Amino acid sequence: MSKPKVIVTRRWPEAVETRLKELFDVQLNESDVPMTTAELQEALRNCDALCPTVSDAINAEVLGADGITAKILGNYGVGFNHIDIEAAKAANLTVSNTPEVLTDCTADTAMTLMMMVARRAAEGDQHVRTKEWTGWRPTHMMGTKVTGKTLGLIGFGRISQAMAKKAHFGFGMKILFSDPYPPAKEAINFVGATECTFDEVLEQSDFVALHCPGGASTYHLIDAAALKKMQPHAHLINSARGDVIDPDALIAALKDGTIAGAGLDVFEGEPNVPDELIALKNTVLLPHLGSATLETRVAMGMRVVENLVAFFDEKPLRDQVV
Repeated sequence: MSKPKVIVTRRWPEAVETRLKELFDVQLNESDVPMTTAELQEALRNCDALCPTVSDAINAEVLGADGITAKILGNYGVGFNHIDIEAAKAANLTVSNTPEVLTDCTADTAMTLMMMVARRAAEGDQHVRTKEWTGWRPTHMMGTKVTGKTLGLIGFGRISQAMAKKAHFGFGMKILFSDPYPPAKEAINFVGATECTFDEVLEQSDFVALHCPGGASTYHLIDAAALKKMQPHAHLINSARGDVIDPDALIAALKDGTIAGAGLDVFEGEPNVPDELIALKNTVLLPHLGSATLETRVAMGMRVVENLVAFFDEKPLRDQVV
């Protein structure tokens, strides 16, 4: 029997691409340039499985293409708000994702953002590189302490719980969280967390970290009204999805002192980042590095492979979304 045809939309770690070639008839994106709507439609007409990433807009237009032969979308990533799930269902497509394997690295990135923005690390790095540093002095580049402070988490899933563990046991932080679907009491009690309302988290936290999914229900969840509920010394951390924050409202809040700073790994409309945000010194801006370690990116790819093998062997998928 011929091998299933698999099209991969971006370059993946070498070990994963090698494994895909062993198992399937694979078409790789050698240029690593994002595929256009027309190219994604054409891919769906010429494969059994399409493997997209967060940088691919698998929307209703793409999934509404005539003559689709694809049967599964093997998504490279845990988030799938870039995929129109209802349109995928209408096209009779199975969708899988890659949970669990990126939990710690994404939580590590959130911790990095918190530490960097609190201690003005990015600003300090530039201070040295541009030779503006004139030497140590008692009032130079004072930031804010992290140890013992209050961390508020919006969403309390796997990644959020991992951040809570690192912050509580590593830095003695008090943990507050808000989640419409809270986890088991054991997970809450493990880090001594307190369940709060959304507003209470904003009002009582020194650092607010976003760990909620993207999509219509959380679009611009952090708007001008939400930012005004935060304390003036508080910092906002986002390693979830860019469109959870209203960028214009955030820029205004950072400029007028509504909040002290922000550490961001994701952006609405990325890779485009507003010039006004880039110009602000009270921010740390990373290029979507959440899961960007070799170990994690390989594990994510292998999880896609595992789901594809199960699908074509007509076995239950470990990570089936629909």
